[in-house]
Amino acid sequence: MGSASRGPPPAPPAPPLPAPAEAGRSIESLRDQEEAGDYTPWLGREFGSELEAYEFYLNYARKVGFTVRREYANKNKKSGTISSSKYVCSREGFKSLDKRTNRSKTPQPDTRTGCKACLTVRRNNGSSKYEVYGFEPKHNHPLFVPSCANPFQRKIVDIQSSEANTSSNVASACEPESRNYVLGDNAVTSREWQRPLRTRRQQEIKCGEAAALLNYLQYQSRADPLFYHAVQLDTEDKVANTFWADVKMITDFSQFGDVVSFDIVSGNNMDLRPFASFVGFDNYGETVVLGMALMYDRTVESFQWLFDTFLHAMSGRAPSTIFYRQDAYVGMAISTVMPDTSHALCTRHLKQTAKGNMNYLIQRGCDFMKEFKACINDYEEEMELFTSWEVMTSKYSLHGNVWMQKVFEEKEKWARPYMKWTFSAGMKDTQLNERLHSDVRDYLRPDIDITLFMKHLQKVVDDRRYIELEIEFSSRLKLPDFKIRAPILLQASEAYTDMIFQLFQEEYEEFQSAYIVSRDDSGPCREYIVAILDKERKHKVYGNPSEQTVSCSCRKFETLGFLCSHALKILDTMDIKYLPNRYILNRWTKYARCLTGPQIDGRKVQEDTTLEFSNRYQYLCPVFVRLVARASECEESYRALEQCSIEMCKKVEGILQKQTSIDASASQPDVEDIQVSLSASATDNELEHAMNYSSNKRAKKTKKKGRKDKSQTRSCIKEWLQNKQTLQLEQPAMQFSMLDNHIQPGTDSEGLPSPFPMGQFHNEKMQPR
Repeated sequence: MGSASRGPPPAPPAPPLPAPAEAGRSIESLRDQEEAGDYTPWLGREFGSELEAYEFYLNYARKVGFTVRREYANKNKKSGTISSSKYVCSREGFKSLDKRTNRSKTPQPDTRTGCKACLTVRRNNGSSKYEVYGFEPKHNHPLFVPSCANPFQRKIVDIQSSEANTSSNVASACEPESRNYVLGDNAVTSREWQRPLRTRRQQEIKCGEAAALLNYLQYQSRADPLFYHAVQLDTEDKVANTFWADVKMITDFSQFGDVVSFDIVSGNNMDLRPFASFVGFDNYGETVVLGMALMYDRTVESFQWLFDTFLHAMSGRAPSTIFYRQDAYVGMAISTVMPDTSHALCTRHLKQTAKGNMNYLIQRGCDFMKEFKACINDYEEEMELFTSWEVMTSKYSLHGNVWMQKVFEEKEKWARPYMKWTFSAGMKDTQLNERLHSDVRDYLRPDIDITLFMKHLQKVVDDRRYIELEIEFSSRLKLPDFKIRAPILLQASEAYTDMIFQLFQEEYEEFQSAYIVSRDDSGPCREYIVAILDKERKHKVYGNPSEQTVSCSCRKFETLGFLCSHALKILDTMDIKYLPNRYILNRWTKYARCLTGPQIDGRKVQEDTTLEFSNRYQYLCPVFVRLVARASECEESYRALEQCSIEMCKKVEGILQKQTSIDASASQPDVEDIQVSLSASATDNELEHAMNYSSNKRAKKTKKKGRKDKSQTRSCIKEWLQNKQTLQLEQPAMQFSMLDNHIQPGTDSEGLPSPFPMGQFHNEKMQPR
């Protein structure tokens, strides 16, 4: 026999087939189950071709939550047809090691765990059909429902213009005159709680653009009932400002809205549309868009309206910290609307402005920019900052410079001695917004149709979300690269995403060179002075062994969300070998976005239930809205639909209760729970092989030649890893209790996102006083 890939032994002669996997069930009942959508293979199942069998197993894998590859395909030498094939989990086996170096022959991250799950088919003698003669359902690694993780079957649907169908909702082709707008079948009037704009808008809108923009937003609201948008009018009943956010943005904010960056296209360029955006980044460091706006008026009142509307869209939950460019109006609006939110100025913009304002100093070849950057980045103590600033201003005679005075007055928003008391999650500037604006800049010109701009903007957002899914899915298949084998690192690798785990591992490596300069053990809260070898700066660390708490003067945990090397040193001194629960932030864990989903084949899997719910809701809502609108036209159809709704509610509740009882009583004969560390079928040698290989693998990642893809976004915290080794990610889960499951504002007691405004369209009338 020949082989289409690597050569396994030829398929043995066909023995008598065993009984189907489900004892006591007939082939007919199994086929009925398959027709109902259950693609679980069973022995004796026949296929018309080898390709059909492969596609069947692919469908099963997508539903269960793993990926597949062909192990082998034996061919008949005479006919050239495939006589037998074996399909395995993509995490089957282990990578081969170089005998000379005991390292991987290839630099790619490892994804293999020795999984035994497979499906084997062979061709029947004298027949053209293939049948299943081997099926192993057990996996030794977590499974993930691909609805949230597998983006490789991407389908892009172009947004269809709805101007012709919705033009009746706008009273004028140039500007709307009515204060009520119809979204779907609900009329929403202006909101009295919003702040009025008492002046005329500053920037004009091209004739017809306001109507086209409103039509587009109304179309989106009908297509997605959870779509939120609001419009502010000026004193002449003309559109001044517009804000919108889809359900994904609102959901992302509920999970990663603790730190937000706001930016608007530069006001100096009046030739571009005044596009503004709210962005953040997720647990993998990828950009998430949280809201967008068009601001044709940039007064304090308009920014107050914008932040008020953003707050209302996010169910009243304000971010902990917001980054923005140095702008007095924006700062005043944030302080008014979100008084508890910390302000952070974009340091990158400060440096660029300094270059422009102090260009005459730079041309002399002096070190002004070096000293100015040091004031922003280097000094951690207040006295150091004051001394260095005074020396710099005296050296260059800048005491009378108005801009320098203004910058120093706002030092709490950019200087390290103050910013270390603010949680930033690694964000330093508004570069995330600038990358988004760069991708749509060509469509911001007024001569580009507003609908075309909105479609292009949606495509850019969809592309970013696709990249986000790609990274999340691929990271789940990889194993972490341990530089040191320690219990706390194993715990961190199970909890943290790849990006945070690598940063944490670097802190753990630095902790190996940390030493205690002095200590005070007199009280329950002990005080230590910790230093790092070959580093001058010392840090004060407080530790309480009874409460398992630690706090460092560098405040890395309070700022970034993971412990520093100084704190790790004191934890080790107090003989605490695992991270206490409070020091593992949920926003940096692998499952920050996911909830525990239903059981599939007796196994709990991680599923993005929010996305699944949204997809179903998005499909059903418009269907029933149209049905209700149609049935309301006469009394008889209204009564008929009312009666059907009562019966339908009973049926739905019955199905849900039945599903709940099935999930609760489902047995687990084949696959272990996700909290169990590894499958019982995995031998000790295999587990030791996986751990030893992961800890010994030191191969460097080769750089690909060619230009860097500008569309690939990177967060500020990712820049720390620019010169580091490529991340090695996830390995089979081990059981431990550590995740920070505290209920955040905007969530209910089960941790689910709280209800938020759905499909609302706010239009307010601005009255002068």
